[in-house]
Amino acid sequence: MRRRSATMAAALLGAAATVLTLTLAAQADPGAGPALGGPAGVAAPDGITPEMFAALQRDLRLTPEQARARLDTDARAGRVQQVLRATLGSRYGGAWVAPDGAAVTVGVTTADDAATVRGLGAVPVRVRHGEQALAAVVDRLDRRAGDVPDGVAGWYADLPTNSVVVLARPGGGAAAEAFTAGAPAGTVRVQATTEDPRPYADVIGGNAYYIGSSRCSIGFSVQGGFVTAGHCGSTGARTSQPGGTFRGSTFPGRDYAWVQVDAGNTPRGLVNTYSGGTVAVAGSTEAAVGAAVCRSGSTTGWRCGTIQQKNASVTYPEGTVSGLTRSNACAEPGDSGGSWLAGSQAQGVTSGGSGNCTSGGTMYFQPVNPILAAYGLSLITSGPGPDPTPTATGTPPGGTTWQAGTGYAAGATVTYAGQSYRCLQGHTAQVGWEPPNVPALWQQV
Repeated sequence: MRRRSATMAAALLGAAATVLTLTLAAQADPGAGPALGGPAGVAAPDGITPEMFAALQRDLRLTPEQARARLDTDARAGRVQQVLRATLGSRYGGAWVAPDGAAVTVGVTTADDAATVRGLGAVPVRVRHGEQALAAVVDRLDRRAGDVPDGVAGWYADLPTNSVVVLARPGGGAAAEAFTAGAPAGTVRVQATTEDPRPYADVIGGNAYYIGSSRCSIGFSVQGGFVTAGHCGSTGARTSQPGGTFRGSTFPGRDYAWVQVDAGNTPRGLVNTYSGGTVAVAGSTEAAVGAAVCRSGSTTGWRCGTIQQKNASVTYPEGTVSGLTRSNACAEPGDSGGSWLAGSQAQGVTSGGSGNCTSGGTMYFQPVNPILAAYGLSLITSGPGPDPTPTATGTPPGGTTWQAGTGYAAGATVTYAGQSYRCLQGHTAQVGWEPPNVPALWQQV
């Protein structure tokens, strides 16, 4: 990825203030940071820092009671998503949180699965296409990423409308329709947009680091270094504050990289809230569409919004980037590579978007789990959290009180194969949802 100088960035921003280009390095004092007010007097729920709780209220315009309810709903949506994606397979149409944060909705392709969804406390909705089918359409378009018409700004799977949306710039409707030719009937809809996304560029998540005169933001600490956006630097490039070397970098196509830090730098499982505190990273369980999400970056600090769509593809000037998540949490130049969290769970690193933190806009982040998988990295955590990958087990030899068909409330305890488990999410137990297999529902105690 080619980086431009801070002087070029300042000139571009002056000419087009509404276009964010985080590939452009923001000129900044290394010791300076964005000023955000602290959350004085706010009582945060257990496991949520006061800074995150205050930011959710500020950016989502919620009362403390509404913020607490929203966090509970988001956590439940994440657990429902994890269980049903694994157990329903192609019949699963995705899970999303209602705009008001009051309910979790799940799409199912057959009426027979509605009772299963209700058993997890979610609302079933019949849909025509499963999540896997929509993902296959996105993959089909991704394979054409080298031949994207100028009139197409990007595309993504939109779960609530059960379709793949292709974004058409003004005058690009016909080109967008032609680009989607061959997609299964009823899976694609073209939507007009004024977005003009650009990648964002300028050891604690959200802190600044430098590549020559360019500035980006740290994503999350991993064993040996940190992950960040691929457009911030190419493999072999050197960084300062902290000193390190890009050991892997991909852009375009995807937008991820990792930096191995020099001896003397200590990666920590924390993210800067830019109000005198940090958030402890507990894991990387994926949040659902509609869930609240907050991001940290060295230009605009700590900002929150919601997850709008997943599996989005964006046509930046440098090429198409696929597999991104779309959000309305604002960002600006220099925030690139910075951390995105849902509660204490790592979600991804800032890629790019349109708009700013004054007028708002649409932002994209690169999910973190594909970064960890691509480079074989281990996330550094500082707090307890569920393992995002369930492990299957065989038939227990005995010592079991858990029973399929039984309704369990949150907080209930059972034994399974001689081990004790506490229920995290109220649900009706089913075969295949044995406690060791679904850490989203059960925690070993």
